[in-house]
Amino acid sequence: MQAEVLNISGKKTAKKVDLVDAIYAAEPNDHSIYLDVKHFLAAQRQGTHKAKERAEIARTTKKLKRQKGTGGARAGSMKSPVFVGGGRAFGPKPRDYSFKLNKKVKRLARISALTYKAKENAITVLEDFNFEAPKTKNFVDLLKNLNFSDKKTLVVLGDTNKNVYLSSRNLERSKVVTASELNTYDIVNAQNVILAESSVKVIESILNK
Repeated sequence: MQAEVLNISGKKTAKKVDLVDAIYAAEPNDHSIYLDVKHFLAAQRQGTHKAKERAEIARTTKKLKRQKGTGGARAGSMKSPVFVGGGRAFGPKPRDYSFKLNKKVKRLARISALTYKAKENAITVLEDFNFEAPKTKNFVDLLKNLNFSDKKTLVVLGDTNKNVYLSSRNLERSKVVTASELNTYDIVNAQNVILAESSVKVIESILNK
């Protein structure tokens, strides 16, 4: 599969790049995408939630009423979960939500996600570019030239570029990552994926093993 390379003005250049079928036209595996997205989101959770149980709250332990003869259930403490202000039964406790996922599954998930984007014609290859200084306006103009102003966009660079990253940081619907940081969630979450020309080979070297 070949893709035309655009410049930052949104116009076609004379160059073309090969998008290997093993990555962009593979047999997608939906379950691997589900597992990798779940793995990514689970790792983002802080897991610091906590509710006090009956042994942890400060309330009187005086017996509320006599044991028999009231017509109601017996009660021995205001700490019981059945009373307002009592401790919570089986409340949340701090925990780690992350779990292990095999590298081959994560690799398959990224290939599947990129294949879906390729089928949707949602992958654009862009000439390598740089900004002289970090300016959000430069990045906004770039998206306008590509007609992606109103869409969720993922820009994948071949290597770290501080000016491009800082220029995009204030934009809620745009994200810039390097090819080595590319993950399934970002691909699936974006409406359009913009690959810098140098990132194509990096992605191929990482995923086509």
